Amino acid sequence: MARRLRGTLAGPGQAAQQASFDLVLDLCPSPLISSHQHPHGYYAPGPDEAARRAAASELLDMIGDFEKPKYFSYKERLCAHSRNERVGCNACVEICSAKAISGNGDRIKVNPYLCAGCGACTTVCPTGALGYNFPSAAHTGSRIKAALRAYVDAGGQDPVLLLHSEGGAPLIEAVQSDPAHGVPGRVIPMALHHTASTGIDVWLAALSYGAAGVTVLMTGAEAPQYAGAIARQMEVAQTVLEGLGYAGPHFQFLQVATPEELGLALQHAPRGQAPAEMATFNLARDKRNTLDYALDHLYRHAPQAVEAVALPAGAPFGAIAVNTQSCSLCMACVGVCPSSAVMDTPDLPRLRFVEQNCVQCGLCANTCPENAITLVPRMVFGAARKETRTLNESQPFHCIRCSKPFGTLHMVENMLSRLSSHSAFAGNLDRLRMCGDCRVIDMMQPEGEFAVPLRRPT
Repeated sequence: MARRLRGTLAGPGQAAQQASFDLVLDLCPSPLISSHQHPHGYYAPGPDEAARRAAASELLDMIGDFEKPKYFSYKERLCAHSRNERVGCNACVEICSAKAISGNGDRIKVNPYLCAGCGACTTVCPTGALGYNFPSAAHTGSRIKAALRAYVDAGGQDPVLLLHSEGGAPLIEAVQSDPAHGVPGRVIPMALHHTASTGIDVWLAALSYGAAGVTVLMTGAEAPQYAGAIARQMEVAQTVLEGLGYAGPHFQFLQVATPEELGLALQHAPRGQAPAEMATFNLARDKRNTLDYALDHLYRHAPQAVEAVALPAGAPFGAIAVNTQSCSLCMACVGVCPSSAVMDTPDLPRLRFVEQNCVQCGLCANTCPENAITLVPRMVFGAARKETRTLNESQPFHCIRCSKPFGTLHMVENMLSRLSSHSAFAGNLDRLRMCGDCRVIDMMQPEGEFAVPLRRPT
């Protein structure tokens, strides 16, 4: 990773200019780069003289070469951002507080020079196309697993993970030094580069390892959209656990600014029901694989046997409902599905679906020309989650000229109703019952010339 800071700068009333710098000291009253998180090497102290002197002093000490960390990995093939100019998932673009992510056709583009490493994009990414590397989820998972195992082996009960970033450390230290209260013994602080970098996959894995709860601490210095994202993921995770019969709550989201507030909140840390047996799996590099491991373990030890749990709208898990009366089996949905949740059948007009793969991006519904697809947010468990099931099927329609199958009866009927008045087919509706090759031959054939007898559909 190159170390140079790149960006577009413009003062009031000035045209934007593209430039590259190692370090920037912005002395404007308002920062020229308005993102919540500024790029590494960019200082905007504002009009305060003391802050300006401190920034200048720090800049003078920044001598030498350094490598900017690359906080993320990107698997383009998994990205559900867009297909055919129709936007599906835009979660990473919307949440990035550094304005480092933008749409780039069917994929996204991340500016590594602007990326500040919060990891929020990887948390909200439903497919795992964006992965966090500072550190990886597998490394974080091994830390969580070791901490919980050591706590339980020492005789501890109802452990709660307290996930915090650098800004939360002084608050925790202040609470720990309070002789009257202190951090409860069952609360295990765990430092992260940023608390927005973990989400439902890591949290459910922690509960599978025996945690009674997960507390995420933010201090208010974080971008406001992070709080909303964490709260939504906690809602989905808690809904899943309650559906399986685990007594809760299991999650606590804290936004506090003083040790007193934090100390009081930790006295009410969650004490949810955990599985009777600790899981042994390790977190995978692939986010969806980790979720599968955690969900399978939680389902096997669930107090309540259920097949599915309804989830809030917008959850990245679920099924699709297909109106078979409207669906023409054109397979447009298959072509845009980024996760192979929707599939065709090579030799038959049949639409198949694997719920485990569905990320509810909506590309299939947005693309369907018949508006026949509806998203159904839910979590299904057991074998039903992984099985391939048929959503719609039909007998193939055969060309009335060469007998080659080229569509379905429903599709041909739709074409007849929509194109019967088209100049290319008026008076020649049989052409709509032909495959593409035979249709061209029939259109090019001079009138009166011997024609192949047509086979009428039965």
